[in-house]
Amino acid sequence: MELRLDEALMARIDEWIEQNGRSSSRSEAVRQLVDIGLAAASGKAIHLSDGDKLNFMMLRDIVKHLKIKGETNVDLVAESIYGGHYWAPTWDMQGLFHNHADKPSDVTFVVDVLDMWTFIESRMETLAPEEQEKIKAAHHGYLPQFLGFDGNNESHLMGIAHFLVKDMKRFSRFENRDFNSHLPTAGRYRRMVDAFEPIRKNLGFGRVISVEQIIAILSVDR
Repeated sequence: MELRLDEALMARIDEWIEQNGRSSSRSEAVRQLVDIGLAAASGKAIHLSDGDKLNFMMLRDIVKHLKIKGETNVDLVAESIYGGHYWAPTWDMQGLFHNHADKPSDVTFVVDVLDMWTFIESRMETLAPEEQEKIKAAHHGYLPQFLGFDGNNESHLMGIAHFLVKDMKRFSRFENRDFNSHLPTAGRYRRMVDAFEPIRKNLGFGRVISVEQIIAILSVDR
C-alpha cells in the first residue's frame, strides 16, 4: 500500500531508526512501529521507552531495598524488560493491561437507574400498608426493588454500578447489594428511566414521588 508522510514525521522515524537500530529501512521501521502501536492499543503488549525502563529499574531497586510488599511482580516485569518479553506483563496482570473503558453513555444510564431506584425505594418505605399493597398489586404481588444487572450479558453495567457504590461510596442505599440480577434488566430499566425523567424534574425540596407515579413507572411494559 502507498503511504504519504510529512517531513516532520519522517524525521521522527529516522531518529527512531538511529536510536533503536532495529530496522535497516524506513519501510521496515514503519512496519515495526505499526506493529508496536497495534499491540499496545489492543492490550496485547506494552511499549516502554528507554526512560521508562530506567525509571522502572530504579523503582524496583527501591522496592526491593525497602522490602515493600505489593501486588506487582517487579521481578517478572524486570525479566520481561531484559528479555524483550513485553507481552508477559499483559498476561500476568490482565486487570491492569486491557483495552476496556466505560462508555460515558453507560455511566450516565447507570447513574440514572440508581437515582430512580433511590427515589422509588425510599418513598416506599414511608408508605402506609394499604399504599404498599396497591403497589404490590400492580407489580406481580411484591414490592419492587433494584435487582442490579445481568452478570452474564450486562456485566459492563453491573461493573459500573458496583464501582459507583462500593468504591466511590455513592448511592449508599445499595451498599449491601451484589448487583447481579441473574436476568437481563437493562432494557426494562431504560424504559423506566424514560418514564421517570419527566417526573424527576419536579422532585426534591419536599416533593416526593407519588404512588401513582411509581405504578406508572413500573407499568412501562404493559
